[in-house]
Amino acid sequence: MVHSATIPVTTRKRCCWVDITDQVQNVVGESGITSGICNVNGLHTTAGLTLNENADPDVGIDFFNGLSTLVPRDENYRHSEGNSDSHIKASLVGFHVQVPVLNSRLVLGTWQSIYFCEFDGPRQRKYMVTVIGESGESSTRSVQQQI
Repeated sequence: MVHSATIPVTTRKRCCWVDITDQVQNVVGESGITSGICNVNGLHTTAGLTLNENADPDVGIDFFNGLSTLVPRDENYRHSEGNSDSHIKASLVGFHVQVPVLNSRLVLGTWQSIYFCEFDGPRQRKYMVTVIGESGESSTRSVQQQI
């Protein structure tokens, strides 16, 4: 069984992240899939996705400061749009995350959330959630036995 949805996200700064965990979980819940995998795919070349800590807001500040140190905005890039650093940062972070699904819930660590990472905002963006798996109690039991 496969279920997909495209979700809009609005970013408000040039570089920021948006916690999209609840929206992704809503898609998983609507899918009827009880065990499987959830893939979240960004649909842009200057934005990425990551799993990261959700408890301390300083983690996000450090994340973007670290990336800006690695990939400064004002280098002598050849790309004429002025957002080459955004393309590089998005490629370093990645464009998708995968999370297991068990009992119709995302399986995330205690402090983990799914973040949409904007590197060239503010913008109207979107990402796609695809849930692949099985529905029903029997499939959930077999997955639990394997863990």
